[in-house]
Amino acid sequence: MSSPARKSGLVRSEDWLTVWLALAVIVLVLAGLRPQMPDLRWTADLGEVFGLESVFRALLLGAFYMVISAIGVALLGGNIRAFIPGFPVVFVLAWLSQVVAGNSAVTNLGLEYVIFGLLFGLAIGNTAGVPSWLREAVRTEYYIKIGLVIFGAGILFEEVLQAGLFGLLQAILVIFVVWYTCYYVAKKLRVDDEFAVLLASAVSICGVSAAIAVCGAIQGDRKKLSYVTSLVLIVAVPMLVIMPWIVRQFGIPDMVGGAWIGGTIDTSGAVVAAGGLISEAAMKASVIVKFSQNALIGVAAFLLSIWWTFKGHNTGTAERPTAGVIWERFPKFVLGFMAASVIFSFALSPALVAETRPTLTAMRTIWFAMAFVCIGMETRFTHLFRMDGGRPALAFLIAQAVNVVWTLLVAYLLFGGVLFTVPQL
Repeated sequence: MSSPARKSGLVRSEDWLTVWLALAVIVLVLAGLRPQMPDLRWTADLGEVFGLESVFRALLLGAFYMVISAIGVALLGGNIRAFIPGFPVVFVLAWLSQVVAGNSAVTNLGLEYVIFGLLFGLAIGNTAGVPSWLREAVRTEYYIKIGLVIFGAGILFEEVLQAGLFGLLQAILVIFVVWYTCYYVAKKLRVDDEFAVLLASAVSICGVSAAIAVCGAIQGDRKKLSYVTSLVLIVAVPMLVIMPWIVRQFGIPDMVGGAWIGGTIDTSGAVVAAGGLISEAAMKASVIVKFSQNALIGVAAFLLSIWWTFKGHNTGTAERPTAGVIWERFPKFVLGFMAASVIFSFALSPALVAETRPTLTAMRTIWFAMAFVCIGMETRFTHLFRMDGGRPALAFLIAQAVNVVWTLLVAYLLFGGVLFTVPQL
């Protein structure tokens, strides 16, 4: 029989509670509650996103998010009276970050809402500072974990197979080699284990999303997550321009170029933009490889959390932990992520999955946007620039250079007709 403490932990532990809240959102969407999303795409006329109907949709959505979030904060023992005034600020900044990223010129540059949410938060945190009435609503991990569980609903096993075994094989080869390279280089540069794991996961798997998942899995420092996120976004911008130019300049086959881009550029928006600068086939190949890497996020987070616990980081001791300790320290939101993926892959009809995916994707994006606004508020520029004397950035850049060379070789072998027939896309 379960003890009262264990039962209480299922609703008062942030890890478990975020799973239940995310699954509740998913169930509501499956049951037919699919709020209309505000318009986020625009060119030169801001009226496209600030029209009465679009603003009304955003307000309704904000109210829904406040209710869901407040229920969780109450169960966690938080101060609801302090949370309610602060939450609208976090939500509005998250919405504005998506509005800025929705501009066609910004989209063409491959810049995503993540960087703008982070910048808005940094602007507040590094000028006037976060006021006391807002602090209760600044809950980075809380928002991230809910978003990650919902993210699992978009990772379908069938689509991974349809995307092609070539893409999955390339993803595995790239992740294994580049992850170890980055971790090894970081340790040689005297970067701590936690930082090394975040850097290695971001550069080898899929950038920001992987860093978020792994940071949660190892209970990492949010300042380090902010640093890694900044690195990913800064490095992705020049790669977006340079890599398509290299493909065209040196006559690299479109399929190889697309697979190369998908395996090296660490943000999905930049991958699509860079692939599109080459050709339709290159864009499809880049998306296939990037999707295959995204599909491995849950597996990577699961394995890294167990490895991290065995190293003694989550237990405060270097001794090998027992199965009970591993379970206690294991991030439960990873189980929610995997459960959502299994349910949407095997238990639901393809029609229902296709019908609900746009809504769930948009809702997950809002959770992530709020999380990055909060990361920015909690981060100080001085901490970022002084952190470990620039050694983490050097490790990341070295690993990215290895990634560029290794991924190009693998892309030629798999997509260039060397080992297999060139796939038709």
